[in-house]
Amino acid sequence: MAPLRGAKRRRKAAAEKKAAMAAAAAAGGAPGAGGGDWWDGFCMRMSGTLSCMEDAQRFESIFKMPRRTFNYICGLVKDEMMVRSSSYTFLDGKVLSLEDRVAVALIRLNSGGSLVTVGSAVGVNHSTVSLITWRFVEAMEERASHHLRWPDSSEMEKIKSMFEKIHGLPNCCGVIDTTHITMCLSSAEPNCKVWLDHEKNYSMVLQAVISPDMRFMDIVTGWPGSMKESSILHSSGLFKMCEKGARLNGSKLAVSDGTEIGEYIIGDAGYPLLPWLLTPYQENNLSDSKIEFNKRHAAAITVAPRTLASFKETWKFLHGEMWRPDKHRLPRIIHVCCMLHNIIIGLQDATMDEANMWNDHDANYKQQVCQLADENAVMVRDKLSEHLVSR
Repeated sequence: MAPLRGAKRRRKAAAEKKAAMAAAAAAGGAPGAGGGDWWDGFCMRMSGTLSCMEDAQRFESIFKMPRRTFNYICGLVKDEMMVRSSSYTFLDGKVLSLEDRVAVALIRLNSGGSLVTVGSAVGVNHSTVSLITWRFVEAMEERASHHLRWPDSSEMEKIKSMFEKIHGLPNCCGVIDTTHITMCLSSAEPNCKVWLDHEKNYSMVLQAVISPDMRFMDIVTGWPGSMKESSILHSSGLFKMCEKGARLNGSKLAVSDGTEIGEYIIGDAGYPLLPWLLTPYQENNLSDSKIEFNKRHAAAITVAPRTLASFKETWKFLHGEMWRPDKHRLPRIIHVCCMLHNIIIGLQDATMDEANMWNDHDANYKQQVCQLADENAVMVRDKLSEHLVSR
C-alpha cells in the first residue's frame, strides 16, 4: 500500500482517533462509567470530534467556568441530581452521568438557547433538558445557599476596608442596584400590565447588594417591572432588617466633632436617602466637601452595574426576552444564577471580559430619581462629606 500523504493522512488519523474514542465509550469509557475522561465523551456528543479535548479554553467558553469549579458544583449537587440515577438518557439510550446532567443544566442557563436547541446540541430530548435544569435549580437551592448570604462581622470589616482602600469611603458596606429581567408575555395573559415597566417592556426586577469584589451579598427578586426602585426597596427584607437595626449594625466611624456614623450602603439617585443608604447630592452649586463625596460615591458605585452586566452576560437565560416564562419559577432560577456567580468568584475563577463588564445591564432604561430624604440621613451624609475632606 502506498504511503499516505498530506490531507489524506490527516483524515485517516482523525478517523482512527474517532473510532478509538467510540470503541472506548462502548467498552465502558463513556462519561460516568469510570473509564476515561467525562469531558472527552461529552465533546464527542456535542461536536462529533475531539476538538474539545485539544482546546482547554473550549470548556470555559461553554460552561463559563474552569473545570475545577464545575467539579465543585457537581460535588455540591450530587445527591439530589442522582436520586433517579437511570431516569434521564441520551437519545441513544445511554444514561446521563452526574457531569452530563450538570452540563446540560449549565448550558441551558448560560447559553440562553431554547430547550430544543440545547437538547439537539447535547443529544437529549427537549423535555429531558427541562427536567434536568429544574432538578439542578432545586439541588442548588438545597445545597448552595451558603454561597449567597449576608456577611458576618469579620467579613464585613474586610468589605469596609476594601471600599475605603479603593474608593476612600470609610464604613461603606456595599452598593445597591436593580436590573430588569425582560420577558415576552401575551397581552391576553391575566395581570400582564403589572409586568409592563416604564420603558414598555415586560420585566421582572432583581435588586442586589454587591460587594467591592463583585459578589452578591443580598438579593430580592420576583417583583414586577412596573415597580420603582424605591418601592422594591421598601418591600424588601433588607429594608425591614436595616430599619430595625438587625443589619448594618457593626462598628461606627467617629468623625472630628464626636459624631458617629454607622455602617451604610450606597445607591444611585433612584433610592431614598436614608441613614443607612447614602445617595449622591443632586442639587447644583455644591460645596467642595459635597463634590468630593459625589466623586467618591460615583467611583464606588460602578461595581454594581459592572457586576450586573457581567452576570447577565454570563447567564444568558436571563439576558434578552424569555417567551412566556413561569413567573413562579423564574425568581428561583435568578437566585440560583446569583449563587453560581458567587461560587465562580469565590473560587477565584472570575476571568471576566473587561468589555462585557462595562456593558449597560439595563440598556435604554432611564435613571430613576427619588426625592425622599430622611432628615437624619441628610446630617449623616453631610458629616461624612466633611470628614472626607478634613482628613
